[in-house]
Amino acid sequence: MLDLALVCLLLVPALVLCAAAAAVHVIAHGRPALFRQRRVGREGRPFMMWKLRTMADPAAGSGPPVCGDVAQVTAVGRVLRRLSLDELPQLLNVLRGEMSLVGPRPTLPYQVHRYTDRQRGRLRALPGMTGLAQVRGRQWLSWPQRIEWDLRYVRHQSLRLDLTILLFTAWAVLARGGTTVAHDDDPIARTTERMHSGA
Repeated sequence: MLDLALVCLLLVPALVLCAAAAAVHVIAHGRPALFRQRRVGREGRPFMMWKLRTMADPAAGSGPPVCGDVAQVTAVGRVLRRLSLDELPQLLNVLRGEMSLVGPRPTLPYQVHRYTDRQRGRLRALPGMTGLAQVRGRQWLSWPQRIEWDLRYVRHQSLRLDLTILLFTAWAVLARGGTTVAHDDDPIARTTERMHSGA
């Protein structure tokens, strides 16, 4: 219900932002404006995830990262990534029930094939547009650290935690231009403290 309510609220402004960002990217770097990629969803089910294109080669990023991947990010693409605007088309995935607003980020098939049995626990939740790992450090976390934060989210998943993560995400994007909060600020700890205090 939270996903549906918020997506209905955000859909029109998100479409306007997407159209504007896509137009700028097409003018600066050509077509296509959108990029889709096979990702792994809940319980290992594959789906096609949508993003605004941010790389010069539309096929880049579909497999294990290589040294040239970062260099292929376009000038407009760097801005879109920093503000997380490239993720907005995933609202369509949320409407289709393939993703949630909050959850572990959907991973590539080759990454899932490398999971341990314990790490596969992150597939118990719907993948999200943002998640606990993103507000805890995003690209500054190692891959094992991201998975640990995702597993922690799965264990503590609740409406209150989802709202807390969404608030952290909005603040981080608007105030800092990226999805990261202070490393000593733990959304789960905050949520637990509020629940225990009756807030």
